[in-house]
Formats: sequence, structure tokens, C-alpha cells
Amino acid sequence: MLSHYLQNALGDLRDLISFSEKDILDIKEAKHEAQFDRMKLKEEKLKSFEQKKSMIDHEISKLMTSNPDRALPELLDEQQHHYLEDLKSELSNLRTINQRYAKLILGVSSFYNTLLERVVPTEMQGYNKVASKDASFLEVRV
Repeated sequence: MLSHYLQNALGDLRDLISFSEKDILDIKEAKHEAQFDRMKLKEEKLKSFEQKKSMIDHEISKLMTSNPDRALPELLDEQQHHYLEDLKSELSNLRTINQRYAKLILGVSSFYNTLLERVVPTEMQGYNKVASKDASFLEVRV
């Protein structure tokens, strides 16, 4: 059962990586709708991965409890060791890709916030930003 959970968790991770790579391509081309459409899929895959990780933890815990005198590496077969190494590698890969994506998001967010600030100047009133009285989109002169 452990091998099955590991294999499925790897599949979920690889799907998450694929979604994040598509998000990076789409943010570079300003295809924001495609990113928003994928958000629900990513959330579902993440939940699925978390469930599988929980099942993996449970299976490993059962193995350790039933064999208290043996170390974990001795309890796993070669295929399971391979899956765990792949899982570690893919998690690292996902982290790297998500860091790249986060940098792009910050850049785009900063651009839009600066643009908005120039179009609609704001002032601080306490802790809230409000449009200044001088802000207008259209100035009419007669």
C-alpha cells in the first residue's frame, strides 16, 4: 500500500509542477484568466497530495510500530526508497518553480499597484488608503 501512496503522491506533485510551469508561461504573456482557471485545479491537487502524504505517514508509522527493533531504511524495499528520493527531488523542484513564480507575481503586482497609484492618487486616512480629492479621470476645461 505504501508504494501505491508514494506513486500517487508523486503524480500529484508532478501535476502541481506542471500547473506552476504553465502559470509562469501565462504570467509572462499576461494570460491571467488561464491562471485563475487553473487555481481550483491546483487547490484540488494540493489537497489530494496532502491526503496522500498523510496516508504515507500513517503507513510508515504502522511499519515502524510493527517492527520497533528495525530502522526505517531496513523496512522499505528498493522501489519505496526510490519513490521517497523522487518525492524529495520533486518537492525541491516545486519549491524552486514556485519561488520563480512568486517573483513574477510580485513584479506584476508592483507594476499594477504603481499604475493604479498614478491614475488614481491616494492618501492615507489613518490606516486606510483613500482616493485623494485631486484624483479625477477626466478634467473638463471650458
